[in-house]
Amino acid sequence: MASTEISKLVQSVVDPYLLNGTRKYNRREVARKTKVPTSLTRRLWVSLGFPADPDDNALEYSDADIEAAKTFGRLNVLASADIHRQTTAARTLGRSMARLAEWQVDLVTEEILERIAKRTAADPQADPEAVALVATQEVIADFESLMSYAWRRHLDAALARSLDEGAVAGDTMRVLAVGFADMVGYTRLTRHLEPDELSALLEAFETATSNAIIANGGWVIKNVGDEVMFAANSAKDGARIALAIQEAATASHGVTQELRVGLAYGEVLQRFGDLYGSVVNVAARLTGVARPGTVLIDEGAAKAVTGDPQFELRNLRTVRVKGINRLHGYVLRRNEIRPLV
Repeated sequence: MASTEISKLVQSVVDPYLLNGTRKYNRREVARKTKVPTSLTRRLWVSLGFPADPDDNALEYSDADIEAAKTFGRLNVLASADIHRQTTAARTLGRSMARLAEWQVDLVTEEILERIAKRTAADPQADPEAVALVATQEVIADFESLMSYAWRRHLDAALARSLDEGAVAGDTMRVLAVGFADMVGYTRLTRHLEPDELSALLEAFETATSNAIIANGGWVIKNVGDEVMFAANSAKDGARIALAIQEAATASHGVTQELRVGLAYGEVLQRFGDLYGSVVNVAARLTGVARPGTVLIDEGAAKAVTGDPQFELRNLRTVRVKGINRLHGYVLRRNEIRPLV
């Protein structure tokens, strides 16, 4: 069977399997079955990242969509929230899942096609559609299991951090160390590197920074191209992360370019997994003015780590940057002089 025929065959079984059946309900029928108004289902549908037909009678929904709407109604924290919070939650979930799906699609497709090829070779008389369906079900179930496992582990860690601070409903104010690390000259590099070289560069950067962040008690907020944003519960953990990131970049033997790292410590707004506020802005500005290969920290972080023998600080003059008239930073280094015992 030609590869194009196999692809069409897989496509014919993927949609009904993933959606738990065919698209057979319109928006009015969804509202009748779930007691969720059509205006709300359409708004949430679009917020999740799915195109919505303006016609409420268009057949867009499957049994899986019905169950999702019912689940939404059972989650009081969402069902009883205002429209803005509902929309924001749906949009955040949709974006996260869309990015995950785009990353996985090549792996899922490759695995399905490999399993079809093996089964077809073992039994040339097997029904092609049945083979494609079984392979699709197995592969998606395996990936779903891995995603559920990873999500549970990350949720456990996130809940532990939240409960340590005292869990509250809605957006949360927390005192955290927030940092950024970015590659120097990334724009120039993208013009001269081949796609495989750029991919290797980004992979080395993400691996080095993620390992340094996690090993020193922090967590990654997000990666955006040549930059990573991270957080830690204490200024000392944040300082250790910042230094470990620079050391990891140096140890990568030139695969990852020179980095700039900025760190600030104080109260931030935690909202849907992201962080906001002046502390975040200060950390970003410090990163922008840092010299390649250095770590700059703000006064809040400097005050918190002063006196700790593992760190060395050098006071810098204040500078003016966009949005901040007086940005006061300190160069952070690891103290190589060990205290006498």
